[in-house]
Amino acid sequence: MNCGSISSAHVLACEFSRRPATREITGSGWTSADEDASASRSQFSRIKKQFVVLVSATLGCFTLQAQTSAPAFKVLAFYTGKNDQAHISFVREANRWFAMQASHSKFSYDSTTNWAELNDQTLARYQILLFLDTRPEDLMQREAFRKYMEKGGAWMGFHFAGFALTPSAVPQNWDWYHNEFLGAGPYVSNTWRPTAAILRVEDEQHPATRHLPQTFKSAPNEWYKWNNDLRTNANIKILLSIDPASYPLGTGPKPHEIWHKGYYPVAWTNTRYRMIYFNMGHNDIDYEHKTGKELSFTFENETQNRLILDSLLWLGGGKG
Repeated sequence: MNCGSISSAHVLACEFSRRPATREITGSGWTSADEDASASRSQFSRIKKQFVVLVSATLGCFTLQAQTSAPAFKVLAFYTGKNDQAHISFVREANRWFAMQASHSKFSYDSTTNWAELNDQTLARYQILLFLDTRPEDLMQREAFRKYMEKGGAWMGFHFAGFALTPSAVPQNWDWYHNEFLGAGPYVSNTWRPTAAILRVEDEQHPATRHLPQTFKSAPNEWYKWNNDLRTNANIKILLSIDPASYPLGTGPKPHEIWHKGYYPVAWTNTRYRMIYFNMGHNDIDYEHKTGKELSFTFENETQNRLILDSLLWLGGGKG
């Protein structure tokens, strides 16, 4: 049925209005007035039923279209997209990928470099926020974000959005965010160069991870070590960690950039908030030859993509 039109119902109604209620002419090939009246009533009943069915089906189609045209939830991504080319590469890739997933999974996706939009009025229009590569620095923006999360908003953060180091251009000067919300505290060190790791699922029942194998190979990434042991935080649920089969992880050249042992969470939630953080978000770039060529892409790993999409659907209120 063509749900974009009600012409079929309109034609039946007009057709019935043009027909006489009875026929008075008698003779060969014609019915009597009584017989014709009975036939007309029967015909009226059939047309009426067809009319009601067509109108109901048409209105049903319009209702279905109205329901499916509205997005299931709205996502707003913040990013800076400056300085580190590996992070810029990731942001560009992420914006393309999330926009594509939005069309497939029926949510809306907006992104901006204008952190001034991190305010009460703008946030009220969105169910999920993304920090793709950085965090807000303005005190009013930070307060707006904190209130948004404490009132039940949802958040997904990637890689450098969790970074803080004193002294650096991104100092640890936001205790609520780094110590309470993320729980990890300041950054300590990282592997180099970006390398794929074997990741282990720590919670197979969580909506973000329940479709994943117990272990899988990630996209290449620069992996972070944090100051705080998340295993000791009762509010933190670790979803993924680096499996020991990954070691040695990193290629250096500096010895401390190659990990040989240790426990390193790479994805987790804070059960006091509707949030999830991923350490992924650093593409490999040809720095050595200064070509700027992209050597790896985060969203070319289908298993990892499933993790991110299921996490987003969970944050949006779906089953994942």
